Amino acid sequence: MENITERLLEVFVLYGLRVLGALLIILVGRVIAKSLRSLIGKLLRKREIDETLVAFVTQVSYVAMMIVIIIAALGQIGIQTTSIIAVLGAAGLAVGFAMQSSLSNLAAGILLLVLQPYKVGDFIEGAGIAGTVEELGMFNTTLKTPDNRKIVVPNASMTTNNVINYSAKDIRRMDLVVGVSYGDDIDKVKRVLEEVLDSEERLLKDPPPKIGLIEMADSSINFVVRPWVPTAEYWNVIYDLQENIKKRLDAEGITIPFPQRDVHLYKNEQ
Repeated sequence: MENITERLLEVFVLYGLRVLGALLIILVGRVIAKSLRSLIGKLLRKREIDETLVAFVTQVSYVAMMIVIIIAALGQIGIQTTSIIAVLGAAGLAVGFAMQSSLSNLAAGILLLVLQPYKVGDFIEGAGIAGTVEELGMFNTTLKTPDNRKIVVPNASMTTNNVINYSAKDIRRMDLVVGVSYGDDIDKVKRVLEEVLDSEERLLKDPPPKIGLIEMADSSINFVVRPWVPTAEYWNVIYDLQENIKKRLDAEGITIPFPQRDVHLYKNEQ
């Protein structure tokens, strides 16, 4: 009986110390993992990385560190961790195959957040869709179209197609084509167009606007009108400018043989 008691006491002391060591590994490891998570977040924010990506990276790194800590604690108790690691690896591989599409969107989302070809609030055209960016997530980009539709585009589609960001620059150039008849005085036409541009206060003086005869077509002489405008004012100005050009040409008796066209406008823009 005395031998049994001594044996139980030895086992209790041995495994008790192991369990205590495992708990100590978890407690200390958790403190270290939290500190590293905080440090990673500070480093990413210092580099002005998007907050969505910062939250994702810090959380993933914390979970990865905790998995390593738990495996180390199990090894301290005496549990064979080799098989656990093998199972986790196989499970990760299976999940990776099953979620190929989602993982490609995730990788694309990380690239978009790091490279920032567009941000929330920008008006863009990508993957055949045009709209204002409402949300840039890890898997999808949410756009609001000019007619107030919400469209969710997978990030992989945005990185594998051309993206046009209309809001990236502070100023934009308008590219208008004004057609007049062959019987009109081209010097008079240029003077009228210059006067219309001069009267529009929202147009920029630098860079200066350009007016030139670009084409002698079958039934008209076409002038190109290229003023610069603040991006935020683009659509308000272009509507007013085309209306004023039409009114001034009519007032001067200059014939417009066919409806005006803008060779560089995008029909999907707002």
